[in-house]
Amino acid sequence: MDPNSQVPPQPQPLPYGQARPAAPPVTAVLAPSPPTRGFPWARLIAALLGAALLLSLLSNVVLVGLTAGTMADTEKRVQEKFIMHNQAAPNKIAVLSLEGVILDGEGFFKRQIDRARQDAQRGKLKAIVLRINSPGGTITGSDDMYHQLRKLVAETNLPLVVSMGPMAASGGYYVAMAVGDQPGTIFAERSTWTGSIGVIIPHYDLSELLNNWGVQEDSIASHRLKGMGSFARKMTEEERAIFQALVDEAFEQFKEVVRSGRPAFRQDPDALNRLATGQVFSAEQARKLGLIDHIGFLEDAVDRAIELAGLTKDDVCVVKYKPEPTLMDLLLGVSARTRPALSLETLLDVATPRAYYLCTWLPPLASSYTR
Repeated sequence: MDPNSQVPPQPQPLPYGQARPAAPPVTAVLAPSPPTRGFPWARLIAALLGAALLLSLLSNVVLVGLTAGTMADTEKRVQEKFIMHNQAAPNKIAVLSLEGVILDGEGFFKRQIDRARQDAQRGKLKAIVLRINSPGGTITGSDDMYHQLRKLVAETNLPLVVSMGPMAASGGYYVAMAVGDQPGTIFAERSTWTGSIGVIIPHYDLSELLNNWGVQEDSIASHRLKGMGSFARKMTEEERAIFQALVDEAFEQFKEVVRSGRPAFRQDPDALNRLATGQVFSAEQARKLGLIDHIGFLEDAVDRAIELAGLTKDDVCVVKYKPEPTLMDLLLGVSARTRPALSLETLLDVATPRAYYLCTWLPPLASSYTR
């Protein structure tokens, strides 16, 4: 053993009977606890502000798209979409679309007619197929569309064939009469509802409801008839007679237009009177009653247009006129219809007494739309 090495001292033995003193208690030294952190409010607020900024940015993009779509709809150009037969053919047959409730004859429907007129002047367009899916609408709008189509046919001497979709009723049927005397030119699908020849002025008497709310009409007008048709009071017999005369006159106009497009009813006016009750008919019923010519689909109507134009399927490129996509269409990748949902204009339109060629008891809350 190394003599320089130190040996730890050994405890000395105690005398007999003497106890060794107890060792002092050992005090545990604990490490200090980490400081308690509060809730990360700063991070939460920053996250919320970031989310709000992102939401605001997205909202502005959508708003710009909607605004651009609404503004562009008034001047939206017409594009062509090839749908059948020979895309390389020099001769063209155009499918014009009338869809939705009719409020006026302007908008995209009018631009489709203008495009058809231009194509006919260039010598490209040989026939027109009018595709209708509409419950009708206002008298003025329906008559304007009818007038524009009749004018187009007269100016271009193009054959016109009608293809009815799910519904071509009331004002929609009215516009279909633009085919004139040409036989075999109105086609309806098997599931089509059509007819509804009649006129309606929607009116609602809410006077008792308003009285329960303590609301009374107190309008100031130049004459007692100025506020006729108000829903805030009961309609007088004088007002009802005036409205009925307006309805009767519009009804006679409707039947006159039907006779112009359905020559058989010119020979038998009573037959039309029996049908002109506002009733909606199925396609098979309408065919048996003489309201349409054939039950068939769009391609059947196109075949008839080809026949009237003196062409063959190999010589024809059939296209459908459609609106130019809006910014919203491009952003969402869908066909966005930019109709105002509910505005002061539509609310005032509901409150205005107006006669409709419309297959419903509710006035329209949206403008016409054609695609």
